[in-house]
Amino acid sequence: MSRAALLILADGRFPAGGHAHSGGAEAAVRAGRITGGASLEEYCRGRLHTTGSVAAALAAAAVLGVDPRELDAAADARTPSPALRVAARKLGRQLLRAARATWPSEELDAVAREFPKGAHQPVVLGLAARAAGLEAVDAAHCAAYECVSGPASATVRLLSLDPFHATGVLARLAPEMDRVADRAVEAARVVVDEGVDALPAASAPLTEIAAEAHAAWPVRLFAS
Repeated sequence: MSRAALLILADGRFPAGGHAHSGGAEAAVRAGRITGGASLEEYCRGRLHTTGSVAAALAAAAVLGVDPRELDAAADARTPSPALRVAARKLGRQLLRAARATWPSEELDAVAREFPKGAHQPVVLGLAARAAGLEAVDAAHCAAYECVSGPASATVRLLSLDPFHATGVLARLAPEMDRVADRAVEAARVVVDEGVDALPAASAPLTEIAAEAHAAWPVRLFAS
């Protein structure tokens, strides 16, 4: 196992398309729910413990060898917003393209054939981590980090927030990311024995509603 592979996979410059998505931050900024560093931290904390925990468990379960088709269906069931399902599959397709070029794998090739329009991004993230020789906890950490780093980076652009303050938000959330990743791996191990119903199903209804409104905006900076 190479820890450098984890750095590559989690690097914001990895060509997986995440830069085009704000993780709901654009809609939250317009609604006045994110106005600066403090409200960004609260937004990211809420996202980490809801959609982040689900994504981390999905990614960890994929590393542990749970059927990607079952995981993808479970991800669909945990994503009520059609707009967010579309975004997750687009991100999954782009990530899969990058991962296949970086860590060639018959398993990744099979997923590309199975999901020509893309599988959910956390599922692909886990499969990419598996192809890179990483462990379930690595994939869970990567998913947890992505769920908060995306909004933090987007808010720098949306509000001209000081990037030092945005990075400080991520640093303060680091212990919580660790706990979310550890719980995600525990859940994923249960999934191996009991099936995908054991996955977390924490919800963020306001984010789902905002995503539908955001998708209808005629002009927006981010895809989601």
